[in-house]
Amino acid sequence: MSLEEWEKLNGVEAKKVLEEINPHIEPVPFNPDTTTVRKQKLSFYEEYILYEMTDLSAIPGVRKYAIYKPGDVHVLNWTNQMIYEVNENAPIKLDERKILDYAKFFFTYVRGRHGRFLIVEAVDDIRWQSEPPEQGRKVMQEMLEPITLLSQEPDGTYILECYMVFKDSLFKTFVHVKPDGLISLSDEELKIEGMPVVPDAISA
Repeated sequence: MSLEEWEKLNGVEAKKVLEEINPHIEPVPFNPDTTTVRKQKLSFYEEYILYEMTDLSAIPGVRKYAIYKPGDVHVLNWTNQMIYEVNENAPIKLDERKILDYAKFFFTYVRGRHGRFLIVEAVDDIRWQSEPPEQGRKVMQEMLEPITLLSQEPDGTYILECYMVFKDSLFKTFVHVKPDGLISLSDEELKIEGMPVVPDAISA
C-alpha cells in the first residue's frame, strides 16, 4: 500500500499502548514481553493511528490490528463496521490525495464472507502459489494499472477504477467512496480466473 511506512515501537511505548488496547483483545490479551508493536499513520484520520500487534511466541502465532487514539480503541475484526465506526468518530477526511490510500487500506482490512477483494497494481502484488509462465506474466503486467481516481460525483462520491483479486480471479471494477468513507463496487469485469494464487487466510 502507498501508505506511511510501519514504525516499530520501543518497549516502553509498546507497553503503554498495550495497556489500553489489551482490554479489548479477546480471547487472550497480548503479553507485552513477547509482543512486537508497530504503528502506521493514516492520512485520512487526524488523530487515530493503525497499530499492528504480533506475538510469534504464541502457538500458533498471533497478529491483530487496532485503530487507536488515547481513550478510544477499535480492534479490527475484518468487518467494514469497525472502520465505519472510526470514520464517524474521527471523522474521516477525504480528498483527491487521500482517497487512494483509504481505498487500499479499506480492502486490506475488510474481509467478506468469501474472502477479501485485494487491490493489485502490478504482478508482484499477487501472492502466487506457483509463478506464472513468463509470457502470462508479461500479458498480465501490461493489463494491470495503478488504482485511479476517475471523477467525483455532485454528492461528493469519488469514483475509482482498479484491478482486484478475489479468490483465484482477477477483476476490473469501479469503486465508489462516499465522503463518509462508505464503499461499494460496481461493474465488476472478470479478466482472468483459475490463477495459481495462495489462498487468502487471515487471523480473526
